[in-house]
Amino acid sequence: MFRARHTVSKGAVLKSPVWLSANQPRNRFYEGGEKIATFRGLRTATPYTPEDWIASTTCIFGSPEQGPTRLPSGALLRDEIERAPDVWLGGAHVEAFGTDTKLLVKLLDAGQRLPVHFHPSGIFARQNLGAAHGKAEAWYILEAGDVFLGFNREVRQHEIRGWMAAQDHEAMLAAMHRIAVSSGDRIYVHPGMPHAIGAGVFLVEVQEPEDMSVLLEWGQFELDGENEGHLGLGFGRALTALDLTAWSRSGINAFVVRADDESHGLPPGAAPYFRMSRLMVRGTTHLEASFGILIVVDGEASLETDGIRNVVREGETILVPFGAGPIALTGDAHLVYCAPPLMQK
Repeated sequence: MFRARHTVSKGAVLKSPVWLSANQPRNRFYEGGEKIATFRGLRTATPYTPEDWIASTTCIFGSPEQGPTRLPSGALLRDEIERAPDVWLGGAHVEAFGTDTKLLVKLLDAGQRLPVHFHPSGIFARQNLGAAHGKAEAWYILEAGDVFLGFNREVRQHEIRGWMAAQDHEAMLAAMHRIAVSSGDRIYVHPGMPHAIGAGVFLVEVQEPEDMSVLLEWGQFELDGENEGHLGLGFGRALTALDLTAWSRSGINAFVVRADDESHGLPPGAAPYFRMSRLMVRGTTHLEASFGILIVVDGEASLETDGIRNVVREGETILVPFGAGPIALTGDAHLVYCAPPLMQK
C-alpha cells in the first residue's frame, strides 16, 4: 500500500526512510546555490550557499553550529544515531565502525571555479590533527564542465611555495590535468591529490565525514589563506600531505569512470572509504538493507520498504536507515545512491 510521509516525534526510533530538506551552510567563500534551488524546486536561492550537506553528522571546520543535519522531528541526526545505532547503521556496521557513519554527502554548485586545494589522508589527519578520518572524496557529475586533478609533471615544494607566495593560479592550473566532464561521469579524488572544480559544474560529492582542506590558492576568494589555509599546522607541515606525483594522462584517467561505462560505481580506489553508484531504474531495482542516501536526479519511482511504498521524485534526497530493511525501487528514474564502505569479511 502507499502510505503518506509523516514526521516522527522527537525521540522516536525511526525505521522508515526520511525525506530531507535542504541543509545549506550560509556565507561560504565561493558563489553558487542557484542550481541547488532549481534541482530541489525551491523558489529562490540565497547567495553563497553552494553546498547542501545531506544526512550530515559533520560540522564545518571551526564552525560547530553549521553542517549537521536536523531530521524533520527537529532532532540532530548524529544524536539519533548515538541513541539507536543498530537501527540506523546495522549491527555489523556498528561492530566494525562504531557509531561513525563513515559518510558525508553533498550537492555542490560551483558558481565559480573553486580554488586549488587538497585534503590530508587518514594517517596524516590522525597524527597531526587528532581527527578520526582524512578526506577522500568522489564526484558524480550532474552538469558538465571542467575539473582539475593531480599534477601533470614533476613539481617540487619550492615551486609550489613560489606559486603560493605569488598566488599564481594560472601556473598551478597549467601544472594540473584539466578534464572535461559530462553528466553521469564519476571521479575519485584520493587524499593528498591537488584538485579544483570548474565554474558551472554541478555534482553530488561523497566523502569521508570531515571538513578539512589545505589551500594552495586563495587570492581570488574571500579567504585568509595565509592564516586559515593550513588547518592550524603551518604550511611547512601541511604541505607534507600533498601528493606530488607526476601523473600521466592514462594514470589520471584511472580515477575517472565515464557515463557510458558499463560499471555503475566508482573507480576501485574509493572502495575502502565509501560507495557511490548510479541507479537507472527501468522496472524494479533492489538494494540490500544499509544506511544510505538516495538522490533522485530525474524521473519518478515508488520506494518500497517492509510493504510500505512512497513516491520519490526529481530533486528529492532520502535518508534510508538500516532498520528500514531491503529497498525496492519501481518506475522510471535516475538516482545516485551513496553508502558507507562494505565491511571486510
